[in-house]
Amino acid sequence: MVTSDMARLSRAVLAALVLAVGGQAVAASPAVAAGSTAAFRYYVTVVTRADVPHTWRPGCPVGPSQLREIHMAYWGFDARPHLGSMVVNQGVVGQVVEVFRTLYDKRFPIWEMVPEDAYGGNDNRAAAADDTSGFNCRYAVAPGPPKWSVHAYGEAIDVNDVQNPYVDGATIIPPAGRGYLDRSDVRPGMAVPGGTLVEAFASVGWYWGGRWAASPDYQHFSLTGG
Repeated sequence: MVTSDMARLSRAVLAALVLAVGGQAVAASPAVAAGSTAAFRYYVTVVTRADVPHTWRPGCPVGPSQLREIHMAYWGFDARPHLGSMVVNQGVVGQVVEVFRTLYDKRFPIWEMVPEDAYGGNDNRAAAADDTSGFNCRYAVAPGPPKWSVHAYGEAIDVNDVQNPYVDGATIIPPAGRGYLDRSDVRPGMAVPGGTLVEAFASVGWYWGGRWAASPDYQHFSLTGG
């Protein structure tokens, strides 16, 4: 078994332990932090180059050592709790945990939560799968010269891409998000002004891409507003 496979196995074992003991901290490698609030459970692990084979490359604005993977509970569309994970910048771990604790406590549904490496770092594939994820070293989808997306810093998160599509004229990402273009028809998992999802991120000072009039990015939340 290769080292990366051993690390994944250790994480799976640790996840089971965390859930089994009601979220109490478990002293097991490679966890660097763990905790819980009521039914919400999470733990945080360090990130190595082997953990981000598709979403990171030399020249990216942050290195693997500046990233952390948060393994945490979320409420699914099946009305059941699940354990997912996402990679973010180490500097925003506390904020992200706070947001997803709120979403869990309010039973806001999330379709899927896995790092974008599960989709080879392909943002469109992850969006089509309705994935909720954070870090991906890529350029911003914007006119003008290429510039790093906030995702490349691990300081942005996309939530429920199908229910909250990116809209730029006739371009809808993912295409299945076309069924959610009528934002007045509020359904589970959607980001709407004053709603649970938007307010949870606003409570920690993050900005919502749905406020962009020209090309709203309803799935997108970021620390910097970009």
